Amino acid sequence: MSNWRHKVWRNLSSFQGASYSTMPSRTNKIKLDDLRKIRPMILRRIENRAKDYPVKEIVPVAEEILIARKNLLSNVTALLKVFPVLTCKFCSEVFVGKEGHLIETCRSYIRRGNNRLHEWVPGSINDILVPVESYHLHNISQGVIRHQQRFDYDRVPAILELCCQAGAIHPEEILQYSKIHDNPQISDEDIRSLPSGDLKYVGANALMAWEKVRAGVKKLLLVYPSKVCKRCKEVHVGPSGHKARLCGVFKYESWRGTHYWEKAGVNDLVPEKVVWHRRPQDPVVLVDEGRSYYGHAPAIVSLCSHAGANVPVKYACKMKPQGLSFSFTNSVPNLET
Repeated sequence: MSNWRHKVWRNLSSFQGASYSTMPSRTNKIKLDDLRKIRPMILRRIENRAKDYPVKEIVPVAEEILIARKNLLSNVTALLKVFPVLTCKFCSEVFVGKEGHLIETCRSYIRRGNNRLHEWVPGSINDILVPVESYHLHNISQGVIRHQQRFDYDRVPAILELCCQAGAIHPEEILQYSKIHDNPQISDEDIRSLPSGDLKYVGANALMAWEKVRAGVKKLLLVYPSKVCKRCKEVHVGPSGHKARLCGVFKYESWRGTHYWEKAGVNDLVPEKVVWHRRPQDPVVLVDEGRSYYGHAPAIVSLCSHAGANVPVKYACKMKPQGLSFSFTNSVPNLET
């Protein structure tokens, strides 16, 4: 009876396309033997890949990025001494101005509401230039970072890691470089001594440095591979993503914690923090009823435009500089009610 059942289950499993026996077949054994033979060759090619990097022709591009990034941080720090920036207490909304807008776009999970008014608090430079960090690799040909090794590697800004792999920074000096140049010290007396007309040039220099950084990163990404997680936007500068199970913090993400890597772009390493932009024809405080009339702009572009800098034409479609404004009866709504 047992032999008959054995034959029946074997026939059913073969009919459904499954293998009845748990032992590897002869074909699979041949494939495993072939993989064992070519494994040393694959590892040798990975080690030899590092000999082609850094590309000497791309080193000046990485050096220009570092100079532009340094100027960008110092100029934005100076502008923040004059022009206030507000951020929402419960979400990532940012607004450049003395008073926040009254547009109901707060969707924080803490407040348990779809559309609510923002609660504004003073912002910082990280709200204008969103920091993006990645693991610092000692060598481009090193093995994949495992989950248990996630604390053995330092986290550095993704732009610095990209420039480090491009040969502009020594791998052992990247941490010291980040500490020195990422926190420019500008006193209030230096800002007060500046004439009012010089703020326009500070904003123009910041906007020019912003464009140089983005253009340089776009060139480097054509030569040095970078990955970004499709779900949580984790960035990894290197040929392959790491194995640290950090994805899945929120309910809608993968519960397994593994990242879904894809090719990274400029907006992944240098994000554009898009904010509501107040134009001269708009009311003093933006109200929710006119949200379809107002314009948008990256936070750095909105900050520089407040300083009087000329904004490139490519941002005009979002900012709507000559567009109509919301027809309102009272330019300043009653904020007490």
